[in-house]
Amino acid sequence: MTLDRIDQAPYLNAMSALAAIVPLFVLVFAGWLARRLDLIKVQGMTELNRFVVWLALPALLFDITAHARLSEIWQPGFIAAFGASVVAVFVLTVLLRVRRQQLADAVLDGLSAAYGNVAFIGFPLLTTVLGASGQMAATIASLITVCALFAVAVALIETGLQAEARLHHLALKVGRAVLCNPLVVAPLLGSLAAIVSLAIPQPFEKALKMLGGAASPCALIAIGLFLGARVETSDKAAKGVATSTALLVVLKLILQPAIALVLALALRLPTSLTEAAVLLAAMPTGTGPFMLAEFYQREALVTSRATLVSTVASAATLSVCIVLAQPGPFQVGALVARWANATPVQTQPGAPLRTSDVEALPGDPPKWRSASSIRRARSGWSDPCRPRFLT
Repeated sequence: MTLDRIDQAPYLNAMSALAAIVPLFVLVFAGWLARRLDLIKVQGMTELNRFVVWLALPALLFDITAHARLSEIWQPGFIAAFGASVVAVFVLTVLLRVRRQQLADAVLDGLSAAYGNVAFIGFPLLTTVLGASGQMAATIASLITVCALFAVAVALIETGLQAEARLHHLALKVGRAVLCNPLVVAPLLGSLAAIVSLAIPQPFEKALKMLGGAASPCALIAIGLFLGARVETSDKAAKGVATSTALLVVLKLILQPAIALVLALALRLPTSLTEAAVLLAAMPTGTGPFMLAEFYQREALVTSRATLVSTVASAATLSVCIVLAQPGPFQVGALVARWANATPVQTQPGAPLRTSDVEALPGDPPKWRSASSIRRARSGWSDPCRPRFLT
């Protein structure tokens, strides 16, 4: 790897974040334009949402869980750090919002603040930045958010919508409604297929992938259609929507990755898993909360705005996270490496340069060294006036 390549790596990866985000804007804008030009009616938007909830998204959930292998995804430290950040933000948001609105709406807001767009942004971005370890981490994050968090949210929404006062009757009604929900049944069936190692015939597997691949694009189009509809709101209501949207975006893009970082450091995760946990926690809101809001016929304005605004803002926040995760003058990986008990890297003369080259004095935090100092060390040249371990 050349010196120029090392210096440019953070910025090339930051551009990867933009490359993963821009297509989402294109699809949302296409839906918005189609609605503004009246090319798709309100009935068309409703049927598109039904297609996503009943066919496309269940196929995607089944496909993800059916191909998950416990031996590959069992990373308890990463699961604890990322999963706890999701749960913490979800619970905090529900507790903050349930004081002013019904439980079902508070749960949808909590989902908007905790549910990241792992499928469309997480997978391509982490594969580019972290390689195979990033892809594995994105798979685990998908199972946590798309399956576990979704199932909990559906159960709470059903609880909030039931008027039954007797506890055992309420439990029966909620249980029946949850088990009839395709977004819960699909991952359960997929998990069962994975446990028994069911081999899905290739034609059916291809059909599942084609159908599941339509989930996110159609959901983004549906968000654009919803945003393109002309909705008359009072100034007070518009201000409330803006405040709620800002709160959800801050919780999603700032608080959740901060919690993930603190937990990853406390659990002493390896640097790569720490970076993966933070980047996945910093993903913008996905389309799942909007789909649930439409499915249960709840107010979806805040949810759709949170998805759009968080996606726009994540172009900046994800780029900052990526740059800070790379070796360089603004590197925060030294802190991560110290907490993870990183060992000094032994460089050999003539060995290729790596962006992870680090040396440290015993008991001291690692000091990232510039590429030029590494080259001088390998060539045997030293400056008697310059301390060996300082950049």
